[in-house]
Amino acid sequence: MKAKFSTLLLGAMLAVLSATYSANALADEGKMVGPVTKITLAPGGKSATAVLKDAKTGETVTITVTDDLTLDKFKDKRIVEGDEIRARFEKDGKNTAKSFKKTAGC
Repeated sequence: MKAKFSTLLLGAMLAVLSATYSANALADEGKMVGPVTKITLAPGGKSATAVLKDAKTGETVTITVTDDLTLDKFKDKRIVEGDEIRARFEKDGKNTAKSFKKTAGC
């Protein structure tokens, strides 16, 4: 009886974990390359919004940046308006950045 219950419990846990993983894996991800048209740092400096103009379509996309490395680049002007950026972001309503890097080398 205990073995059947344990097997049933393990199967249920695996089902829940796989459903959670599938939902996360299916999260919509956006990718784009284009120039920065506007950067706005939050008052506390813990986040920023950057507006990028897509090089292919010409549409503008506002991306929320929260990682410290990119925020430091905004603060010390290593990334400024006009720089061409390659960005990956989650389309979660706020377009949270996963990767935000300059396309040019050195």
